[in-house]
Amino acid sequence: MKIALVVVGVVVLIALMGFGWLMGEKNSLVTERESVTAAWSQVDVALQRRADLIPNLVETVKGFAKQEQAVIKEVTDARAALGGARNPQEKIQANSQLDGALSRLLVVVENYPQLKSNENFLRLQDELAGTENRIAIERRKYNETVQRYNTDIELFPKSIAASMFGFQRNDAYFKTEPGARSVPKVAF
Repeated sequence: MKIALVVVGVVVLIALMGFGWLMGEKNSLVTERESVTAAWSQVDVALQRRADLIPNLVETVKGFAKQEQAVIKEVTDARAALGGARNPQEKIQANSQLDGALSRLLVVVENYPQLKSNENFLRLQDELAGTENRIAIERRKYNETVQRYNTDIELFPKSIAASMFGFQRNDAYFKTEPGARSVPKVAF
């Protein structure tokens, strides 16, 4: 009788330890998933800051570059796409579109020396450059957080808890556009 009681006690103890371990792994994954959400929020804040600066930049450029309406429309449309995006994947895609439109706008600015010396434009350009740096930092942090989360749900033993509790891989990474890797041609 005493041996049966000891065996039952050991089995219960092992079951409690296993349950405790499983809950600890689940809590760790929940924390990581929330870290991904928080990192995305920081990216979103930086993207919103840039989106808020763009109308001022566009209005300043409009005054000088009336014949460049196509580029200005691209920037405005890209900003609207970013505002209408609902999830991280859509925002990442809209952000890539906005990156391209802004780079084309800055090329237009090169053709207008009087615009480049305009005080409002210079201030807005500095603010935009600072915001772009913040976005780059927040993108990097976000990608690192997503990578850590994805790695942990794949590694044993957390993969057991991940599959039991329905944790899914998150593939919403910021990536460079294929054309961004090519070296620009400089001609004098």
